Amino acid sequence: MFRIESARIIAGVTRIVRDVGIAEELAQDALVAALEQWPGSGVPDRPGAWLMATAKHRAVDLVRRRETYARKLAEVGRALEDVPPPEPAGPDDIDDDLLRLIFTVCHPVLSAEARIALTLRLLGGLTTAEIARAVLSSEPTVAQRIVRAKRTLAQARIPFEVPYGAERAARLSSVLEVIYLIFNEGYSATAGDDLLRPALCEDALRLARVLAALMPGEPEAHGLAALLELQASRTAARTGPDGRPVLLADQNRARWDRLLIRRGLAALLRAGTGPYSVQAAIAACHARAVRYEDTDWHTIAALYGRLMALTPSPVVELNRAVALSMAEGPAVALEVVDALAEEPALRGYHLLPSVRGDLLARLGRGAEARAEFERAAGLTRNERERELLLTRATEAAPAEG
Repeated sequence: MFRIESARIIAGVTRIVRDVGIAEELAQDALVAALEQWPGSGVPDRPGAWLMATAKHRAVDLVRRRETYARKLAEVGRALEDVPPPEPAGPDDIDDDLLRLIFTVCHPVLSAEARIALTLRLLGGLTTAEIARAVLSSEPTVAQRIVRAKRTLAQARIPFEVPYGAERAARLSSVLEVIYLIFNEGYSATAGDDLLRPALCEDALRLARVLAALMPGEPEAHGLAALLELQASRTAARTGPDGRPVLLADQNRARWDRLLIRRGLAALLRAGTGPYSVQAAIAACHARAVRYEDTDWHTIAALYGRLMALTPSPVVELNRAVALSMAEGPAVALEVVDALAEEPALRGYHLLPSVRGDLLARLGRGAEARAEFERAAGLTRNERERELLLTRATEAAPAEG
């Protein structure tokens, strides 16, 4: 329950204390209180509301200790009633604490890496290890980024608000990036027993929709919304009844959410030519294919080439290799994948040996494929993915005896 509610609790408490680091500590204090009290008193009817109220009461106590009671009485009363304190209003004002929180932690005073790490921590509720996997970095580095980011926001006294005008546009790209990463963590969890974490996907999708509505003239906001709608449309088909992953080629496309596909294609019409819009166009190619065999892999490979020109990345090149394998054959793709073997960013990235294993298996090199799948299984921290990879290893080359 805390994992689900933590982002909202931190956002609500930040509105009172105006410090995201302190807000996170108070949210965790509420969790400790629940662990102490619920075993005796029982789980409340509305556990999320209980956690929020407990954290806010602790926040109020902190404010009272720091400021004179007379000066803060009105603000404290409003906070307890969950009414935001007075802030500059505008025609496009949005009263959403989660949105305020994400714009706050994406402030330009922080480095891009720090913004991503802090947002995944506060809004995604991810552990340091999970964030490190998501951004292809080390745990100590990510931990230091989070600590420094909280300190910087506090020292700079960054206002807890959604910016307006030119400042909002300037900070949008960072916000889009972290929403994208939050969705990805929910769509393919880097660790744990489950492949999916739907709550993260839902929060990211909601924030993407809000941003697209907030900035109707911003093509990349619509591009990100289109991408997330189309990706989310496949969620129900991505796992079987036992929770195991189902590969794209084996998915029952009747289970794809047609409403989300329609929303995604509609958003794509308002998108532009930026990175998220190109990725949305790739997702649309999959969504339009009635069967896996109908997929336009040549167009997808070309779109990945365009994406590579916009945002050069070994991960994008790996995805392009997958599309090339379907459009031109596994031998062509294997050359691309082998060229990525020495990329520092892909060391420890389980999808590199996974893709290579798939290509080798299709080329009839079963023993080599098995070794690659086993290596990928050893690198992933997601139990469901590990099971799938070990199964594919066995299928590629059954063990002797």
